[in-house]
Amino acid sequence: MMKNWLFTFAALSCLIYASATAASTAETKLPSHSTENDYARVSADGKVAVATVNPYATQIAMDTVARGGNALDAAIAATFALGVVDGHNSGIGGGCFILVRLADGRVLAIDGREMAPAAATRDIFLVDGKANPELSRTGALAVGVPGSVLALDKLRQLGAALRWRDLILPSAELADKGFVVSHSLAERLAATAPNLAKFPASAAIYLDAKQQPWVAGSELRQVDLADTYRAIAKQGSAYFYQGDFARKTERWMQQNGGLITRKDFSNYQIKMRKPIVSEFAGYTLYGFPPPSSGGTHVAQILNILEQFDLEKTTTSERYHLIAEAMKFAFADRAHWLGDADFTRVPRGLTDKNYARSIAQKISLEKTTAAITHGNPEVDIQHLMNKHTTHIAAADLHGNWVAITSTVNTSFGSKVVIPGTGVVLNNQMDDFSAQVGAANAFGLVGSDANAVAAKKRPLSSMSPTLVFKGDQPVMTLGAAGGPTIISQVVQTLLYRLQDNMPLAEAMAQPRIHQQWNPNQLFVEARMPQPVQEALQEKGHNLKVWSRMGASQAIELRDGKLIPVAEPRVIEQNSGR
Repeated sequence: MMKNWLFTFAALSCLIYASATAASTAETKLPSHSTENDYARVSADGKVAVATVNPYATQIAMDTVARGGNALDAAIAATFALGVVDGHNSGIGGGCFILVRLADGRVLAIDGREMAPAAATRDIFLVDGKANPELSRTGALAVGVPGSVLALDKLRQLGAALRWRDLILPSAELADKGFVVSHSLAERLAATAPNLAKFPASAAIYLDAKQQPWVAGSELRQVDLADTYRAIAKQGSAYFYQGDFARKTERWMQQNGGLITRKDFSNYQIKMRKPIVSEFAGYTLYGFPPPSSGGTHVAQILNILEQFDLEKTTTSERYHLIAEAMKFAFADRAHWLGDADFTRVPRGLTDKNYARSIAQKISLEKTTAAITHGNPEVDIQHLMNKHTTHIAAADLHGNWVAITSTVNTSFGSKVVIPGTGVVLNNQMDDFSAQVGAANAFGLVGSDANAVAAKKRPLSSMSPTLVFKGDQPVMTLGAAGGPTIISQVVQTLLYRLQDNMPLAEAMAQPRIHQQWNPNQLFVEARMPQPVQEALQEKGHNLKVWSRMGASQAIELRDGKLIPVAEPRVIEQNSGR
């Protein structure tokens, strides 16, 4: 590969490799000052690795390992911890996709995506014939039935070593005692404060006595959430889906014009899906199938790029080809993708012959005009910086876990059910409220993703496992709305094809093109000459300071190497 396009984010890349660390077997000890190595860590014996977006979550995961837990235990414990310290992105009031390779060799996809309530109708968000985005983004109607608790319980049953309560109670203690607000959380609180103030239970947690958002360095306690965690630890997932939490949620919904009932909770089921399997650069990739669009379009974009000799391209030409491949894939996403239980999603989207036909439409000299979806059978910056969260965990016994968890936009619907501390998602906004109407991330959709009772909305979450032969060698995923797909594609491209070290691959300047709006989003760290060359090819550039948040672990030379997102580390360190 030509050297001129390499961008070594050396200052961060060299710092985010994990160091082996001994986890406490006693009470969880939380870091007083976070450093780069607090986000991605390896157990003292080198047998288990974890990478998350938050040092508190990683610490709790490693404490779990020290008590005898494996990668499944660590991933579950980290996910519950993130619901405390990263609640603007994920939590038990939301949903998740879990891709896991078990020690016995099975690869399973657990669908814990939120579900529309039984009373939901196609036109629920229309006012005078037009989609009203406020209804699908804030308040009672925005909420889908959460799936994370049941999905995590299923993962535990598949091969965790510890008891359910052992995986939850450390996070209950964290919520009770409080934690220090990070720069990234303070930024989200400031941006979301006006909407949080609309709901008394939300304001009571996330705003101070003067109704101002907590600033970085403040201590945030969540006593009600701690009690909810303890109840789930004691009574199991039944507390959430058949017990007091479901009753409290139904009561609040009835009082506030919502549709979700206790019966919606009791009827919720996780779905075991068949992973999307594809090949790239001599590796086998396992991705998540619909209602995720991630597995399908990560495979599709890489299939398209495989048609070009990228070794001979300049930096700007390579970025141009990546952007064009993304544009065609997102056009297909808008037309074809939805919940496969309700709509037929063409298998040909991941076919290499279909990718070849798309590649023939792409010019190396200029952007492709007037792109529409194909036939595979013959200012939104603040929304895409993070949102959602990803947990990577692996152990040398053969357990590899990729969990992407979300409440959708920051603090989801902004609703906290009184007395529970639980932030509810606004995942109903991921449906197509109306054909051609954009959601919070600017994405549009067709009838395939229309609202329907008990249907699951389309997602961009892309938990991914990578195999060499029959052996797992990488787990990865990302946060950041539709940029999740773009981030995973670029990490895989740089690591698998270009053989970059994983930390360096994740530090490369990122781009994102989602067809609508027809803009090429690029990070400010991209060299100016490259930006100018892309503009000369016809790209309409939108420059962002940073894009997304990925987590990954790879197996190299028999050692587990976890890498956390350098952009988040940079942000929280004040750089």
